[in-house]
Amino acid sequence: MNRRRALQILGLGGSAVAARPWRGRAAGLDEVKIGSPLVISDAPILIAEHKGYCREQGLRTNVINLVTGSQMVAPLGTGQIDIAAAATSAGLFNSAARDIKLKIVADKGSNLPGYAYVSLLVRKELVDTGKFKSLKDLKGLRCAEPGKGGSTGSTVNQALKSVGLHYDDVVHVYNMGFPEMITAMQNGAIDAAIVPEPFNTFGREQGIGVRFSADAYYPRQTIAVVLYGPDFMTKRKEIAQRFMTAYLKGVRFYNDAIRDGHFAGPNAEELIDILVRETRYKDRELYKKVVPNGCDPDGKVDRPSLETDLAFWRANKFVEDDKIGVGDVLDNSYVEAALKIVGPHTPA
Repeated sequence: MNRRRALQILGLGGSAVAARPWRGRAAGLDEVKIGSPLVISDAPILIAEHKGYCREQGLRTNVINLVTGSQMVAPLGTGQIDIAAAATSAGLFNSAARDIKLKIVADKGSNLPGYAYVSLLVRKELVDTGKFKSLKDLKGLRCAEPGKGGSTGSTVNQALKSVGLHYDDVVHVYNMGFPEMITAMQNGAIDAAIVPEPFNTFGREQGIGVRFSADAYYPRQTIAVVLYGPDFMTKRKEIAQRFMTAYLKGVRFYNDAIRDGHFAGPNAEELIDILVRETRYKDRELYKKVVPNGCDPDGKVDRPSLETDLAFWRANKFVEDDKIGVGDVLDNSYVEAALKIVGPHTPA
């Protein structure tokens, strides 16, 4: 299977969207520019607009399709965008060391119990032949990651640590996109990869890989977050706070769409409609098979997992400044203020 075919099945055959100003918006609303890869974990942002939560706060969102977090750092730092929907990474801490004052302000996508949407995929042939029986058999295998210093590297590290192995006990293959990982696994070019949904489900459905859930080796990890830029927090602070209120309402709607590790809650069908319309993935049936990401209903990141990830990045020299800590990149004040408005979460 080639990359084009994999992308077509996942509904990614079209060109990337340069900008997504929402249709039918009324004038007189404060615009918020958001850099986003348009993936499933962006659901609360999309919900906030579609359900009118942003409009309630006097806001309109302009979503700009930026595929990777590294593409978002510069425009976020210079105020070209206000918000980034991105994965955590060593680069965030390195930016802080260079006095680029980006802040994690809310959870967007986490591996929570039952919702490990980023998990290890191992080539099925290795499992079927008995060459791979447990995570101990990762030793010496070729394991793909999207890049050095990403959150997924720490996920791989925790998988290895859980069976007494070290990060360098596998052969790391870096800078490989998730569709390419599936193709490379099918061709035997790699043996394992840390793969998010929907690619993980796609690999299993096509008989290419076997999933080893992160529930077993890293049960709580904040992976994707909402980042605020410095200008947004200083020059438009009141707007930034209003957006967080709308965002948390979107998070609550999202949590009422997931149940038992699937899109099976009361809001599931409506959410799938939104995701099919606005994200890169257009196959409705695929959504019914994937493991959705977790997202804390109060928007709070898992700080211990950020500490774990930072320790991993620092140990591997992905972060070299030993004075930068989680407190330098985390700001809970927006979530705390929004919670006073939206109140406690009551599941539907």
